[in-house]
Amino acid sequence: MKTTKLAIAVLTMAVALFILIPSLSWADDGGNLFKAKCAMCHGVDGAGKPAAKIPSLIGDDAKKMSDADLTAAISEGGKAKKASHAFGAKGVTPDQVKMIVSYIRSIQK
Repeated sequence: MKTTKLAIAVLTMAVALFILIPSLSWADDGGNLFKAKCAMCHGVDGAGKPAAKIPSLIGDDAKKMSDADLTAAISEGGKAKKASHAFGAKGVTPDQVKMIVSYIRSIQK
């Protein structure tokens, strides 16, 4: 009887953690999102890959972009509507895009 109650309690806690962890702010910050979604092309430092025509996110051109332009580039592919950047259609939420933009601004300094 006691082991059944203990098993139910452990299972209940496991389910609660499974539900809560993805919504915690530390589970989804801009740096981790950048590493998961952007770093493979733009590099961990955001310097880009000029030989492959992948622009720097820390250079002057990116610094001159408004947050709205960066947001559009990430979520919709920007003015060129690049499918590789249409992360809005790939499940990245608007809040996550804002976190990525904030992270890019932080590494530009």
